[in-house]
Amino acid sequence: MARVKRAVLARKHKKQYFKAAKGFTGGRRRLWRTVRNAVDRARQYAYRDRRVRKRDFRRLWIVRINAAVRANGLSYSQFIHGARAAGIGLDRKALSNLAIEEPAVFSQICETVKAQLAA
Repeated sequence: MARVKRAVLARKHKKQYFKAAKGFTGGRRRLWRTVRNAVDRARQYAYRDRRVRKRDFRRLWIVRINAAVRANGLSYSQFIHGARAAGIGLDRKALSNLAIEEPAVFSQICETVKAQLAA
């Protein structure tokens, strides 16, 4: 069987890791074993945090909606329940943007929700 010389592939593989480690400091950028560990760990965090980011934004939207809704005399849970019952099809991101950028429109939505809850 023929002998396999891996120099080209191994160098390519290492170059990819070193390229991914750009911006790291110290040995995390220069030493092969440390670079490999650092890049693998960074990729794990990146994978995890792409999911965490979605949770964090949803939490932020809920906090913003809650603050705006309480200024209009409702609680967050009452507002969401009433919005569903009233057939308001806006998601939390859109409601949050409305609460910040168009408070008058958001107040009208709150009045609609209050009327739905009263009925």
